[in-house]
Amino acid sequence: MSWGSELWDQFDNLSLHTQKGIDFLERYGHFIRDRCKIEVEYAGNLRRLVKNYQPKKKEEEDYQYSPCRAFKLELNEVNDQAGQREVIAENLQANVLRELNLLVKDFKDDRKKHLQEGARLMTTLTGQIGNLERARKAYEKAFREAERALENYQRADADFNLSRAEVEKQRMNMTVKTQQSEEAKTEYANQLQKTNEMQTLHYHTAMPDVFQHLQELDEKRIKNMRNYMLKSVEIERAVAPIISQCLDGIEKAANEINEKDDTLLVIERFKSGFTPPGDFPFEDLSAAKTYDSNTQLAQPTMQPIHNHLTVKGTVSGGKIKKRVGIFGIFSSNKNNVPGYGDGAKEDCSDLPPNQRKKRLQQRLDEIQAKIQQETAARDGLMKMKGVYEQNPALGDPMSIEGQLNQSSHKLDKLGADLTKFQGYLDDAIKAGVGLSSPSQAPRKPTSNGSTTRSINSRRSSNSGGEEESLSRSASDSSVSNANANQPIHKKSAPGTPQPTHDPESGLGASRTSLPGSAGEEFYVDELDAQPPLGTCRALYPFDATSEGSIPMYDGEELYMIELDQGDGWTRVRRMSQPIEGFVPTSYIEYQLYNT
Repeated sequence: MSWGSELWDQFDNLSLHTQKGIDFLERYGHFIRDRCKIEVEYAGNLRRLVKNYQPKKKEEEDYQYSPCRAFKLELNEVNDQAGQREVIAENLQANVLRELNLLVKDFKDDRKKHLQEGARLMTTLTGQIGNLERARKAYEKAFREAERALENYQRADADFNLSRAEVEKQRMNMTVKTQQSEEAKTEYANQLQKTNEMQTLHYHTAMPDVFQHLQELDEKRIKNMRNYMLKSVEIERAVAPIISQCLDGIEKAANEINEKDDTLLVIERFKSGFTPPGDFPFEDLSAAKTYDSNTQLAQPTMQPIHNHLTVKGTVSGGKIKKRVGIFGIFSSNKNNVPGYGDGAKEDCSDLPPNQRKKRLQQRLDEIQAKIQQETAARDGLMKMKGVYEQNPALGDPMSIEGQLNQSSHKLDKLGADLTKFQGYLDDAIKAGVGLSSPSQAPRKPTSNGSTTRSINSRRSSNSGGEEESLSRSASDSSVSNANANQPIHKKSAPGTPQPTHDPESGLGASRTSLPGSAGEEFYVDELDAQPPLGTCRALYPFDATSEGSIPMYDGEELYMIELDQGDGWTRVRRMSQPIEGFVPTSYIEYQLYNT
């Protein structure tokens, strides 16, 4: 079916219909535009919602519980959903709205062009019909005048009273009018033929072509309307799996909520480590009063009760220093961090036993992480210095020396802090389990097989800390010099630390290498063995030539029993058998346990 054959006389209606179709397509474009705006606003509102409900720094401690963690995961998933809504808006704008606006403009231009052509054809046909009508009227007028001239001539010819000249005049007038009538008739016939031909061309060829273009334009509009709707569906369906994954993530987070685990977390978080108070003693006032020889009333000898209720940190405790958060350590307030604020103590002795151990362990973990980071930076500087020494054109090796010295000073300070806080933790553990004798702490073997004083006793004097810093600086310097002299592309072991000969200091127990002497291995009773602090792996093979050290092969896994106390040696234990000894710290990489 064609508009040209079926709607040959509906030019005005087709013009109105095509205009309404383009207006509808343009309206659909406005719908897509407004939807994109809503999607962007919705995404923005979701992001603001997530931002408003993100945990504050002071609330982060509460987010260790499973409902809080699940809610935080849900916030992340909602934020991802907001991103997908933005993707929908961007794709609708780029793939639908922009193309639709261009198409509407093309449709308007094409429609205008086709309608102008149709209007021109209609004007031409109307003009030709007007010419025909004028020719017909002229012919009709000439024919009537010819008829009247003929009648006048016939009356004059029959009238004998008229002269011959009058009759001739009427005859001549008749001839002229008859001739004009014939000419008008011929013109009318020509215009009629021309009009009929033009009308046939107009209704069967010219206008059907215009209508066909309008029909194709309208069909294209309808088809693109369908395509844009389908494309909108595809755009939204493309992000549906991601949104579904977000919902799955929320569902998974909800299923991970565990009330039993949270109950244990509450115990772990708020447990003070104190024991419940004992029974109240009976106060016998009559027996408490005694009189001296002068019959004067003496003071009561019994102690006031309720003193045990003022133990700091208990529910029935007296008025203690105000802290933010429970026991003052699970808050983001800096006053609770050792080294910050006015009331916090460095050794955390003002905290309950259990919380004190947790806080000290956190500080140790932080210091160990800083030591690892600084050690990696120092190793990088040493490698760079080695490269500069091999190829001076790349840089001056001495330019790295200042940075190496600064790194060594940082490591010295961190090592001292590590030793100090390890001592605090040991004291807290002893206080918690009732250990009072320092002899139970692990001991380090000396060159003659005896043991030095414990780690805690080594930390008691300031001079010991200074010797430890000097010893560590010497070991770092020896390691730096050894590594600097080695090519960086070879896996060569760093230099071993220099042994010391001060058994009383406990820093770097004497491990003097004797000619022909083998490394001393000492066995440990498994029942009395010190629990490991972590594990370590040998980076290089080590032949034990110093007393108290043990050999190890490349890649061997060992337990860490005692951290490096600043002398460059670490105490380890074999995993296969209870044999302990010392190895160079620079020969291993270690991983400490979290607890």
